[in-house]
Amino acid sequence: MKQIAGHSLNFIDCNLIMLSAVTILSFLLLPPGDKKPCPENNRFTVIQLNFEEKQSPAPPGSDTIYYDFERKLQWDDFQAKPSPSGPSAAVSYTSFAYEGNSNLVNDTLRITLRLQVFFIKSASWVRPEARNSYALAHEQLHFDITRLVVERFKQKLRQTALNRDDYDSIIQYQYLQSFREMNRLQYRFDQETHHGLNVAEQIRWRDKVNVGLKNNGVLPEELGIEGINFTPIQ
Repeated sequence: MKQIAGHSLNFIDCNLIMLSAVTILSFLLLPPGDKKPCPENNRFTVIQLNFEEKQSPAPPGSDTIYYDFERKLQWDDFQAKPSPSGPSAAVSYTSFAYEGNSNLVNDTLRITLRLQVFFIKSASWVRPEARNSYALAHEQLHFDITRLVVERFKQKLRQTALNRDDYDSIIQYQYLQSFREMNRLQYRFDQETHHGLNVAEQIRWRDKVNVGLKNNGVLPEELGIEGINFTPIQ
């Protein structure tokens, strides 16, 4: 069995009340396990790629919230002290990471990746005047976008030709590409919604993200249904 290098990158999101988005990147490369080269032979190797995701509730008192479709963010999750200055009304710290291993059995290389999509309480905060349901929905959408990108990351890997001798570097490359895509989507979300001040745009983005989450990361424009109003007009 071979351990696959794990990765964790961080996204800090500043939102609402005419805020400017801030993205802070940090890179952590976990040390790989012992590498055992595959035996040399001329037989064709079948690669099986499996995904596991940590969705179970964190232990009581944990600083981490793992993404769960049934568990939405609450203002009590924002436990850091607000910045004494600056325009930000709320800051959400979300990220995604992976670790994994592989095992060669006969002609089959089984690769398992364990994915985590998480929110850090002690790095996230909100000002008292911003504690309303609409602002919280904006923050939840940022968390949803992170989850959406993980679905897209999985699809990219399913569509990528992995080879027996260099699959881990290919996975690492696709991970970094997905993290960059997440930052682009988060930035576009804030720009197009004017950090939540444009209600119609926020509804459009909510529908866009929901469609993507229900379709394995495929966005409405990729399905050919961009521009459809999925929210009934009241």
